[in-house]
Amino acid sequence: MKHCYQTGILWHRRDLRVSDNLALWTASRACRVLCPVYIASNWRGAHDWTGPNRQQFLCDSLASLAANLQVLGGRLIIRRGDPVETLRNLIIEAGAEALFYQSDPDPHGNLLEESVARFCRGMGVKVHAIHDVSLHRPDEVLTGSGQPYRVYTPYSRNWLSQPKPAPVPRPVALCTPGSIPSDPLPTLASWGLAAPAAAGILPAGEKAARQRLNAAIQHKLATYQEDRDIPALDGTSRISQDLRFGLLSIRGIYQTVCDARDSAKPSAKAGFQTFLKELAWREFYFSILHHFPEVLGLEFSPQWRGLPWDPPDEKLGAWQQGRTGFPIVDAGMRELLATGHIHNRVRMITAMFFTKDLHYDWRLGETWFMQHLCDGEIASNNGGWQWSAGTGADAAPYFRIQNPWSQSARYDPRGDYIKRWVPELAGTPAGKLHLPPADKRPIAPDYPLPILDHKQERLRTLAIFKRHKAEL
Repeated sequence: MKHCYQTGILWHRRDLRVSDNLALWTASRACRVLCPVYIASNWRGAHDWTGPNRQQFLCDSLASLAANLQVLGGRLIIRRGDPVETLRNLIIEAGAEALFYQSDPDPHGNLLEESVARFCRGMGVKVHAIHDVSLHRPDEVLTGSGQPYRVYTPYSRNWLSQPKPAPVPRPVALCTPGSIPSDPLPTLASWGLAAPAAAGILPAGEKAARQRLNAAIQHKLATYQEDRDIPALDGTSRISQDLRFGLLSIRGIYQTVCDARDSAKPSAKAGFQTFLKELAWREFYFSILHHFPEVLGLEFSPQWRGLPWDPPDEKLGAWQQGRTGFPIVDAGMRELLATGHIHNRVRMITAMFFTKDLHYDWRLGETWFMQHLCDGEIASNNGGWQWSAGTGADAAPYFRIQNPWSQSARYDPRGDYIKRWVPELAGTPAGKLHLPPADKRPIAPDYPLPILDHKQERLRTLAIFKRHKAEL
């Protein structure tokens, strides 16, 4: 495709990069004049699926994208409002003949795309919806009978066996007319949000994301298999938010990691391969959400729909603020509040504590995470919460309930992670961090007693699930 159109529009959504961007590359080859646009949502004050941490990361990423497009001779046009109406108006302003965008992996985005495609057809504008968020479409990795997978392991075998698309070049030059007006780059004030309390949000933008990937490949992935579950170590890639906003291409990540694996020492290959399997988990959850969109409101497993959950009480605030008296849980929740991130192992611990010890509805926890995570990904967050609740695809069986005391003893034996995020426990001997207080006294001044007895709540959870199962 070479200059099929005089003028086109590139609708940036979650592809905030110029390198290896399939929609940008395709549009730049097809259009003599290209108008890249980002449409900021018009909600204000609060949102169920995002919050200040992620919106700040978005703002910084958009500023980086604008600078990178300018280097290529282009210009990022910012608009605010309803995407359908905004795109219609921009098409008329620019006299555009075509619209390009990266298709969304969630059902909300898909409904929006249908509305956009509908009005474009009515205007005679050609729509190019380009799959670029994952290596494989949800309908490309199916069982032998053509059905979607419900279990990760056979899905991952199929996923790993399939050829992967190669990266695409970065455009050499763009031409964006200066006559098209643009709103200023958004800030938190655009959504009526205050500056996030988080002090540890990672630097945004394509360059920072690439540096994180390179650091992971050089220093982390060789030992990823052993280190990824130890929250006190800097042993994870930390590129999840970069994938969420498309600061990195999934094609480029896969190829770079495969190249590093192939040239690594035999003892290091397993670490790189384990990381690739994590990419497969991401696409497994994309597939689940695509084929079973009802999981956003219902349990994936029909047998667990209608489970009785306790109404939230004062313990909810204790969990949210990291004041439960369970050190590993509190450390994770405080890391989330302080950085917009939570270590993956600790995500599981805190989520299972929420659903199996507090007996709260997983949907409440899912929303809290989405409101605070920089890397909040609807499919993965939903999949992780339903896994912990025992209701999801390939989930932990309901009777396999993690003990937060033994989890911290196993994954944070010296208490380094706990003491980093719960400073009032800095002088507490490690052994006391992994056992409930025997004398019913706090293990440190200003630190609360456990808000519940894990053994008792575990038995209650087993009874709830057994009773519900028997009533089917």
